[in-house]
Amino acid sequence: MSELADRILQASISGIKGGERPGQQAMVAAISDALAEGIHLLVQAGTGTGKSLGYLAPALARIVEHDDRVVVATATLALQAQLANSDIPAALEAVEKVTGRRPSASVLKGRTNYACLYKVRDGLVEAGQGSLIGAADLEETKSEQSPSRLGVEVLALREWIDEELASGGGGDRDDAPTHTAQAWQQVSIPTRECLSSKCPFIAECFVERSRSAAADADLIVTNHALVAIDAMHGHSVLPEHSALIIDEAHELTSRLTTAATGELAEAAAERVAKRCLTWLDDDTGADLLEAIERLGDALADAPAQRVDGEGQFTLACAAVRDTARKAVSELTKKKDDPECSQALGALGEIFDVAERMAKLSDQDVVWISRPEGRGGSEPAPSAHVAPLSVAGLLREEIFGSATTILTSATLTLGGNFRAFAGSLGLSAADELTDGREAGEEGGWRALDVGSPFDYGRQGILYAASRLPNPGRDGLSEEILAEIAQLVWAAGGRTLGLFASRRNAEQAAAHCREALPELRILCQGDAQLSELQRVFKDEPETSLFGTMSLWQGVDVPGETCQLVIIDKIPFPRPDDPLMQARKRAVDEAGGNGFMQVAATHAALLLAQGAGRLIRRESDRGVVAILDPRLVKARYGSFLASSLPGFWRTTDQDIAARALLRLRGAE
Repeated sequence: MSELADRILQASISGIKGGERPGQQAMVAAISDALAEGIHLLVQAGTGTGKSLGYLAPALARIVEHDDRVVVATATLALQAQLANSDIPAALEAVEKVTGRRPSASVLKGRTNYACLYKVRDGLVEAGQGSLIGAADLEETKSEQSPSRLGVEVLALREWIDEELASGGGGDRDDAPTHTAQAWQQVSIPTRECLSSKCPFIAECFVERSRSAAADADLIVTNHALVAIDAMHGHSVLPEHSALIIDEAHELTSRLTTAATGELAEAAAERVAKRCLTWLDDDTGADLLEAIERLGDALADAPAQRVDGEGQFTLACAAVRDTARKAVSELTKKKDDPECSQALGALGEIFDVAERMAKLSDQDVVWISRPEGRGGSEPAPSAHVAPLSVAGLLREEIFGSATTILTSATLTLGGNFRAFAGSLGLSAADELTDGREAGEEGGWRALDVGSPFDYGRQGILYAASRLPNPGRDGLSEEILAEIAQLVWAAGGRTLGLFASRRNAEQAAAHCREALPELRILCQGDAQLSELQRVFKDEPETSLFGTMSLWQGVDVPGETCQLVIIDKIPFPRPDDPLMQARKRAVDEAGGNGFMQVAATHAALLLAQGAGRLIRRESDRGVVAILDPRLVKARYGSFLASSLPGFWRTTDQDIAARALLRLRGAE
């Protein structure tokens, strides 16, 4: 281990209550060695380990000793903010104390996270054809003649932007006044529509400021999506760096998939086409609109499923591609006009997505979705295209470009790292074990530094083996009765993680009727942030919800003493992307169910069960109401992915433990 990394760690934690965390020093040593040897490293570090300092100390030591640049990427804004506002400043103070040098650090986000001066300058808001509200509307709002919520928010954002400019602020959305997504759209701009060097406000641009700061920084904090965009666009987004540290790495493949996914819908494409008409030949404009109308007809007639052969939809995509190509060519000749340049960027994205869909490459999955209508309205269908796998992108463009450290509390699935490593494109043949050293081709290692928690003493895993297998028609009476019994025993204090919104609502309705003395919140009752606040502030409250609650909810203490999981979270059978990935593994001779579906479920189960124990004083029960965890052949794989709770299949034991926790027995 780097001696300097250890000194930085010790200096960083000197003022922290509790001092060094178990496993932290092992993490620092392993990352120091990996950076020195140029090998990739997977580090599983349980909640409470102090992962941030565990990787910041060796990263900063590397920066000081070798003048390297290091990028740290997170999945969530919450962790990004924690790093930027707390962990990194503390670590930089430690480095300066130990070495006398203070490395520079900078936060870099995607373009839409910053306010766009071109979009908000007087006279230009209403000039943009994509705007929903114009400067005149804002003036009416200011004089209270039209006090719409959107207008008030946009006006507040514009005033804030002026203040940011005057004070040298960053124009970062996270620092802006409270606003809706619709309001932010009025002061930001999609990446493809940015005027870049042709913008009259380039000298003041918040994005350019952030990129300039990042180019000069030793340590850059960004997000998974920007790492993906950088990898997909020839490494033109992030400054050159020798090492990449990916926190919340269990989210990486999902975030990369999202970044590489395109969508095409008639209404959105038509809006873009109409923005372009001013600069298009009449025939070209008419052809483009006609092709988009043809796309809408094909979408309306297509079933909501994967598109795996040529038909009316793919022919319609080809028509959009061909007419968009001609329109792009015409717009390119007139792109000196700022409005034309923006329209060109938007149309270019339509062209790219239509081209991918028309091509039907073996490396892509194309499907049609038709969301459920609300209030009797007919749902608008849309088409989607996503990569069949991101393993190749990771292997070639991320691991092939820099030494990469990946860390999370949940990387071992089925008791080892192989399933997760395989999803990243890391070959088992390249794992450096049993004294094997990295050769010219590099390689990767894995390390589990453990957890500061004694799961066997702090928590119980109750697997309800006597319940019926879950069905597709909602929760059975037996499962509903089990939920109510457990929530009663816990006296509320329950986080319910459900496979669907319908199941969550059904369980909430049943518990409200069966347990009128307890407050049951359900996702959809209010904004999720407000529901989580009430759940944290009122210990006897319970919160039921779906995937938004499975990850990222951090509620230590007596507020959350019971986590209920109604069903093993396998991918939906109608999820075209997951089914395509499963089929591809089967066709390659592997086990698609285990490598795709079971691995997906194991990761989510581990994340969901991890909501229970957040600090050393926490106690409670995780109740999984799906008997397949015990009875199915794959159950042992899923169970071995969970924390090491004491386990039982006896509901009476779980209920009595909950009663004791709230002092009722």
